[in-house]
Amino acid sequence: MKRHFQYSLLDLVPVIQGGCPSDSFRNSLDLAQKAEAAGYARFWVAEHHNIPGVACAATSVLMTYLAAGTEKIRIGSGGVMLPNHAPLLIAEQFGTLEALFPGRIDLGMGRAPGGDTPTMRAMRRNRDNADHFPHSVQELQDYLGDRVAGREVHAIPGEGSNVPLYLLGSSTYSAQLAGRMGLPFAFASHFAPDHLGEALNLYRQGFRPSEQCSAPYVMVAVNILAADERAEAERMERGLHQQFLNMVRGRRREMAPPPDQLNWKTWEEAEVRRMTRYSAVGVIDEVRSQISEILEETEADEIVATAQAYDHDMRVRSFEIAAEVFREWKRFGLAGMKSSSPVFTSVTP
Repeated sequence: MKRHFQYSLLDLVPVIQGGCPSDSFRNSLDLAQKAEAAGYARFWVAEHHNIPGVACAATSVLMTYLAAGTEKIRIGSGGVMLPNHAPLLIAEQFGTLEALFPGRIDLGMGRAPGGDTPTMRAMRRNRDNADHFPHSVQELQDYLGDRVAGREVHAIPGEGSNVPLYLLGSSTYSAQLAGRMGLPFAFASHFAPDHLGEALNLYRQGFRPSEQCSAPYVMVAVNILAADERAEAERMERGLHQQFLNMVRGRRREMAPPPDQLNWKTWEEAEVRRMTRYSAVGVIDEVRSQISEILEETEADEIVATAQAYDHDMRVRSFEIAAEVFREWKRFGLAGMKSSSPVFTSVTP
């Protein structure tokens, strides 16, 4: 395993029952500040729309708030759903962010809508937008690159900022595009793990070095629900499973307190467990073992830790425990992690 391993955090800015977006934004900033103290390399927020339990629709606006309240951690989009936007506007927004917070801004991009079909129509988006995704990525890259003589349209601010780009996805399509363009690739294995292995192989095999990236760079998203007591971790896991169960049933809503038990059908349980397969759940030794297995399987250069949780303090503690494990990984690598890890049975089979 490469010794330059990094660890980062993806926040979906959860809105809990009885709460409001203002509370969610304050919690997100608190989490970003604590992630910075714990050594996380970057803190990303993702564009979603029309989802009651998620408050990160205006991604670049929220990034401004988070960057202003932190000092050195990189702040980024994980990601902006580029087909929803004109590349020039994103270049201007992120060029502004880079001018305000030099050297701290990441631009991760995806091609999904970040919402359902009625939401797509409300954003004046049609399904063909995704077909133009490679061209839009290139256009955005050009706007953020150095000034070219004869170009009629310039991103001001933005031009010459060379904000680093990342491609996000859950399919082989995005993996192959990232490889061809020589960009880092982040796989959304925290909710769509089915094609992870195939996508990473295709990305690495088809990678072409670029000015931004001389070698493949793989980021893998993992749900992490860690606690000082196993019962607390199991409770958080039930809350996560309840949220995914609502998705399966088409009943998206604000995040509720974790139930004492999940009243799900056999096929629903199977679907939820499939979607959350890449999760690390338990006390520190258990999480250490699971993360080691994921890193050994994927050979990822970076883990992007994520997870929704109803209780903010428990969520903060979960990411603090995860950071302890990640620091060990950076220090000792796979061999050291294995030698210090007991035999473990996962909470999530």
